Amino acid sequence: MHEFRTHTCGELKKSDVGATVALSGWINNRRDHGGVLFIDLRDNYGLTQVVVYPDAGFQYEIGHLHKETVIRIVGEVMPRTEENINPKMVTGEIEVKVQSYKLLGPCTQLPFSIFPEEQAPEDTRLQYRFLDLRKPDLHQNIILRSRVISSMRRRMLEHGFNEFQTPILTSSSPEGARDYLVPSRIHPGKFYALPQAPQQFKQLLMIAGFDRYFQIAPCFRDEDARADRSPGEFYQLDLEMSFVTQEDIFAVVEDVLSGVFNEFSSWHSTPVPFPRIPYKEAMLKYGSDKPDLRIPFEACDVSEIFAKSGFKAFKNAVAEGSVVRALPVPEIANRPRSFFDRLVEYAQSIGSKGLAYLVWTEEKIKGPLAKFLSEENIAQLSKVCNVSAGDVVFFICAQEDEACRLIGEIRSKIATELDSIEKGEYKFCWIVDFPMFERDTEHNCIAFSHNPFSMPQGGMDALLSQDPLEILAYQYDIVCNGVELSSGAIRNHRPEIMYKAFEIAGYDKSTVDEKFGAMINAFNHGAPPHGGIAPGIDRIVMLLARQENIREVIAFPMNQKAQDLMMNAPGKVTEEQLRELHITLLPSAREDEENS
Repeated sequence: MHEFRTHTCGELKKSDVGATVALSGWINNRRDHGGVLFIDLRDNYGLTQVVVYPDAGFQYEIGHLHKETVIRIVGEVMPRTEENINPKMVTGEIEVKVQSYKLLGPCTQLPFSIFPEEQAPEDTRLQYRFLDLRKPDLHQNIILRSRVISSMRRRMLEHGFNEFQTPILTSSSPEGARDYLVPSRIHPGKFYALPQAPQQFKQLLMIAGFDRYFQIAPCFRDEDARADRSPGEFYQLDLEMSFVTQEDIFAVVEDVLSGVFNEFSSWHSTPVPFPRIPYKEAMLKYGSDKPDLRIPFEACDVSEIFAKSGFKAFKNAVAEGSVVRALPVPEIANRPRSFFDRLVEYAQSIGSKGLAYLVWTEEKIKGPLAKFLSEENIAQLSKVCNVSAGDVVFFICAQEDEACRLIGEIRSKIATELDSIEKGEYKFCWIVDFPMFERDTEHNCIAFSHNPFSMPQGGMDALLSQDPLEILAYQYDIVCNGVELSSGAIRNHRPEIMYKAFEIAGYDKSTVDEKFGAMINAFNHGAPPHGGIAPGIDRIVMLLARQENIREVIAFPMNQKAQDLMMNAPGKVTEEQLRELHITLLPSAREDEENS
């Protein structure tokens, strides 16, 4: 017989009755029923009920072991009586009568209960993450993550991609977030950086002629935590393709993501091809470039109607450059006044001066705005907003960017209040046609709005002949249920087009050569048209596991302060280590170290 087990705790069935087996696992729970001791033994694969009868000389001893102690038992598989069968367990038709046991791993007092689960403070959970990971739901999340990655890898290989690993120690690059820097011992005063993404390397692989690359890539960014973003490190399905259009990339990503979501969830997923929504349309209709399409409400612009109305607050604001956004919501006219008051308070709490609204009833149009609007104004609003009796239209007036933000947050709030977010759905879409440039109002100049290394739609001709603020880029985001899974682009692989794009944004040729010399040099040696994207694995698994916080799908996450409480990182290092790296701490850093 095997030293530890002949079977796992998740595989014994009625067909095994009569067999002598060995099981190893953790004591999940125990119950004493009139002198008969029942123990639920747990391992990675499931639970098996084992029974210790009073005639066993070790019953008292095994019965007083702490929960989560690791033991090995040998016993005979017995059928459960009909009334004791547990259909919720794979092993629910049998139990094992224990003949002997061995203590493998004693357990001291637990900081929190695994079974039944105890709601412990997050810092305690992270400090004892190895215990937290024993909880069934979290344990299954991490197994799900492994299976999702395996599925992604298989699907990418089927599409003809090759998996390559790119460097972890590389050079610092001027990207969106702060780098994690690594001091060099043998090059005093110089630093490596952990990659924020393998962006330049994957483009260099295309220039090297590999055509289709992918990697389950670790990325490192020194940025603050959010519910859908872990500080420090994250993983993405990084891919790049040569000689492709935007649609070629979409087709691969849709097939992979659609396959993964259909494989690992019973929820309905958007059939391919996913909807393509231009950026301007998304901002108008949903107030966001990562819209949740499960919400059935869409906003519209009614600025021109209010510009000709008698409501001076909106009329004057529009004349000064503001816009008015309307959000029609069907069949809520009979809601109590308190419902509308709560929404007004919410709007004010997120920065709006207020929240105007009109209520359509069978008899009349009523609401705070009604007395300021003519019959013609009302008729125009009815037509543009496509409303009828029983509907309500909410209005926000602000500068365009602010109006989009406000109407987007109010849209989500109303949907939550009404419980009208469609259930059991994964709704995907592509956001396309991002603007290449935007006006930087703070410095009164033209700046890149999204990704400076994207190919402008129209190429050099667009840069030479179009208003910069009207130029669109081959940039795209993929979004699911209001969560941005990734941004991508067709790359600008032509040096002359890159120089011109940066010139429009205020950078001269020497600056581009200094900051991006390696890429420019590569582009001058025969670069194919190429593009790619990198869907975030953490966020994908978070959606599939139906979790609100990304830390619930990461085995060993940091806390919100970017600390690993279990391994005590970041931590102190010795003076000798600092000397080897030619580093001296500032007095302020030493004070922080002493106080930590």
